[in-house]
Amino acid sequence: MIFSSIRGDFLRRLLAIAIPIALQNILFSSRGLVDVIMLGQLGESEIAAVGVAARATFVSTVMLVGVTTGGALLTAQYWGAGNRQGVRESTALTWLVSTSFATVTALLFILFPESIMSLATDSAEVTRLGGQYLQITSVSMYAIAMVSSMAVGLRAMHKPAISTFFSAIGICSNVFLNWVLIFGHFGFPEMGISGAAIATVLSGVIEIVTLYGYLYRKKHLLAFRLNDLIATVHWSKVKRFLKLSLPTTFNFLMWSGGLFVYHSIMGQSGVQGLAALSVMTPVESISLSFLIGVANASSVLVGNQLGAKDFDKTYYQAIGLTAFCVLSGTVIAVLLYFLQIPVLNSFAALTPETRELAEKFITILSLGIVLRSFPMAAIAGVLRPGGDVKFCLYQDLCAQWVIGIPVTAMMAMIFHVSPEWVYLAFLLEDFVKWFGSTLRIRSKKWMRNLIEADL
Repeated sequence: MIFSSIRGDFLRRLLAIAIPIALQNILFSSRGLVDVIMLGQLGESEIAAVGVAARATFVSTVMLVGVTTGGALLTAQYWGAGNRQGVRESTALTWLVSTSFATVTALLFILFPESIMSLATDSAEVTRLGGQYLQITSVSMYAIAMVSSMAVGLRAMHKPAISTFFSAIGICSNVFLNWVLIFGHFGFPEMGISGAAIATVLSGVIEIVTLYGYLYRKKHLLAFRLNDLIATVHWSKVKRFLKLSLPTTFNFLMWSGGLFVYHSIMGQSGVQGLAALSVMTPVESISLSFLIGVANASSVLVGNQLGAKDFDKTYYQAIGLTAFCVLSGTVIAVLLYFLQIPVLNSFAALTPETRELAEKFITILSLGIVLRSFPMAAIAGVLRPGGDVKFCLYQDLCAQWVIGIPVTAMMAMIFHVSPEWVYLAFLLEDFVKWFGSTLRIRSKKWMRNLIEADL
């Protein structure tokens, strides 16, 4: 019953949505990887600085993704119910709320860049360089909010390839502009880390202009107008959106903030440990991209089924989808382990000691991919589509802030274990989530129709 529910047409639809989303995640992660690789030609301070700054922007990015999650859940169920106007208005409301949150994060990066950097490192050079990067890239938060708002709507309509195509334009622009501005080509001065930041902003502008230009020129369903925005500013609609979005936004904010705390804990081991972790961050993001794609695709399909009130099929598909994600995670982990040498060869400026540490980190990361595959699929692909956002919040808070972070901090600051053991301790929270997520899925309490439910 379980595997018969995900074979055939369902599996084809899953992969048709998952693969474009995975590609988009790879392209998004590649922005950070491109910055690290190109700046890695300059030195370990630049690698560490952009790694810490990228983790700070990641916290804000994840928060914005959390804001758009409310829209994603509603849009998927509206589409499953055949309500096209609901899809359009939900997308408009997602855009309005996410751009408001982007303003807050942009102001924080503009006003307090070095204070944010100093949370993760006591190196004056790393703090100075990272502060420059954060201040310039602050306005790119608007690009993330505006692109994400449309991306979740396109996913709900089973058209993720559209936003993926324009993300490809954005990353190609970023690579080219990095080459021009970091190293000084076509008459531009060598701008180093500031050049990478400017390239990030400009490539974001290019992605917005091309994506929105396409949607409005084609008169796409998601190309909302002012009257759609006005229609969404109704308390009952905003209340429903916020009841779904705010717990998830807080959940994502606390989770990504926890990742920044992990980064800070590793920073206590010095620039070497921080540089090795900064290399792992984009490698990890790219390695997990397919699993994120499967989880997001699962979210769309599970949401569609719940919107159509097909609860029995939804339950068995949820179990099959999580099993598929674990199998995929195992394959990806094996590939990463055997490809680690060419991956690490891309970072030319690493010292032999840091390179050796990074090799140990990749072995641990391979284990981590398998360990994270099930919780990722269960939380993002099954529980949240049913509106089970509070359970996801409480589980993340407990696993990360009550168990994971205190244990990791104790190992690093009290017992002073080596950096690879600190990195291994990062995985403890995922181990905890296996148990909580399994019990919650089996309870069936997460299966709700959000359009009609009294939230």
